[in-house]
Amino acid sequence: MREDNWHSLSIFSFSFVAVAMVYHVTNNFPAQPPQLNKSEIAINSETILTNSPRNFRPQTLLAQSNLSELQQGNEISINGRKYSVAWSQWQEGTSTRIGISDTGVMNILGVYLLSTRDPEIQPVVWFNNDPNQPTILKAKFIAPYRYLDLTDILQTAGTEIQAVGNTLNLNIPPAQIQNIRQGDQSWGKRIVIDLDRPTFWLVSQAKNEGAVLIEGIANSQLMGTYQPLPIASPNASRSTTNEDDLGTGSNAKFDPQLFSLTGEKTTTKLLLNLPTAYGIRVFSLSNPPRLVVDVRPDEKVEREIQWTPGIVWRQQIITAKGDLFPVTSLLIDLNTSNISFKPVTSNANSLEGTAPIAATARITGASAAINGGFFNRNNKLPLGAIRSNNRWLSGPILNRGAIAWNEKGEVKIGRLRLQETLTTNNGNQIPIGLVNSGYIQGGMARYTRDWGSFYTPLSDNEIIITVENNQVIEQRQASSAAQNQFPIPAQGYLLIIRKNAVAASSLIPGTQVNLNSATIPPEFNRYPQILGAGPLLLLNGQIVLDAAAEQFSKGFQEQKASRSAIATTRGEKLILVAVHNRVGGTGATLAEFAQILQALGAVDALNLDGGSSTSLALGGQLIDRSPVTAAKVHNGIGVFINPKF
Repeated sequence: MREDNWHSLSIFSFSFVAVAMVYHVTNNFPAQPPQLNKSEIAINSETILTNSPRNFRPQTLLAQSNLSELQQGNEISINGRKYSVAWSQWQEGTSTRIGISDTGVMNILGVYLLSTRDPEIQPVVWFNNDPNQPTILKAKFIAPYRYLDLTDILQTAGTEIQAVGNTLNLNIPPAQIQNIRQGDQSWGKRIVIDLDRPTFWLVSQAKNEGAVLIEGIANSQLMGTYQPLPIASPNASRSTTNEDDLGTGSNAKFDPQLFSLTGEKTTTKLLLNLPTAYGIRVFSLSNPPRLVVDVRPDEKVEREIQWTPGIVWRQQIITAKGDLFPVTSLLIDLNTSNISFKPVTSNANSLEGTAPIAATARITGASAAINGGFFNRNNKLPLGAIRSNNRWLSGPILNRGAIAWNEKGEVKIGRLRLQETLTTNNGNQIPIGLVNSGYIQGGMARYTRDWGSFYTPLSDNEIIITVENNQVIEQRQASSAAQNQFPIPAQGYLLIIRKNAVAASSLIPGTQVNLNSATIPPEFNRYPQILGAGPLLLLNGQIVLDAAAEQFSKGFQEQKASRSAIATTRGEKLILVAVHNRVGGTGATLAEFAQILQALGAVDALNLDGGSSTSLALGGQLIDRSPVTAAKVHNGIGVFINPKF
């Protein structure tokens, strides 16, 4: 599947490396923007973005049974630019309504979603006439997504709408950008953009740089005033894939030129040069229509959205060791009968491969997903337990932490080993150390068809033994890693001997074998779904962090990074959690992350693969970070909703 264009800062038809996102102090800076007026300085964005009615229900809301579904698709084209966002069309009486997935509305149109306790309504901020009174949209759940009725907002923007097959074409007349003003605030900088009409926008952000893509056209004077400056060196570049090494923003300084403008057809791009550990908060105002762009270290705003019965989407600010951490989480009721969980992998035909977690969620039909266990970024193979429907897609390694669950909503978190023993008809017992794993160590490993149709040696001088119907069929020598492919039998498996740690003579062709398999501890045996990562963070509400016991390196134990986890609560709920940088600084240590999870009410908690892998998707879109900063991952945990009819 192609990656969405908007997932990269290159959506703006330029390279952040080739165009001046790296500014240099010269005497050629354009004139400073006009200053904000007093009312614009005084605007409190927290008040606007948290002003949500908790018990409001529009009288015009129709029962779901009265809605006639017409057409659905998973691609939206905005003035010719295509995005992987789900949409639906339905009939209400004589009116045809257009629904777009709520997280897609947020990510590609800029409509801000406010808190709500009712999954069938969604208060939003989008050029509201009264900043203290949000616009109320109706919401409709059609598995696997929650759609917002955006018909009226699209009409307000003068949008021409056409559904063609899988694609919803939105032709939006561009607004006129009339002026841009800038001012200092106690927390950073504020930019106000004057428009002649309401419009849409999207935000993309990476380390030290960001962009706001506006459906609007700036006049030539504005474009000339805020031209990008050329970079000093063609080799100068900034990372767009790793946000974990941000350093501290306590002494961050703004460059003399905070922003520049570029344009193409119906869009204008506001390119922002961000100080270390700063982010972007964008919202709209009316009378007259304006976009407000705040550059600040605390750009996240708290909110709580009842997404469906049984799933709450939360953004919170949690304190750990005196620092503030923005936390994105999904709180899922394990007693909700139509919600299930399953390990998901990026490749349905093989265990080799990686993909953005949002793409994996879309392909598998998951309503939500979080990145899962570790993997080798070079060969894209798993490094830890993945058990799906009682099949070991990949076995556990190094006695690391894992989570197991069943269809009854029962969950177990703990350290896990898999003990397999091969017994021959001669009475020899041979331990098998690894199953379907990309991890390499001396001894014997076993590979089944769940690995794929073929096995390619992972190390030099491996001995490949084919077992079919409990009998050794063939024994071969592989001289070099990554050379040749060996078929894995459908009614058997391959045994791989590495570093001559096992006597191959005990497994000559014709030898009868019997396989015994058990988990340690044995309680894990009864769970059909398991995913391993580590280290364990909490058990029974207490911090049990011991990364060394799970053979994580010292560097891994000490680093500050983006983090993700899965945890249980005493109220029989499951939490999927993503945490990135603290306000004004770096990511969390493992110890800080454990404290954050305690503050969220977690009882048992497992750390998942972190850093650039940290990613939490809902409704087919990432909700915790800008997609440009998220790496492709091997596997995750998917949340599936099967509505009752």
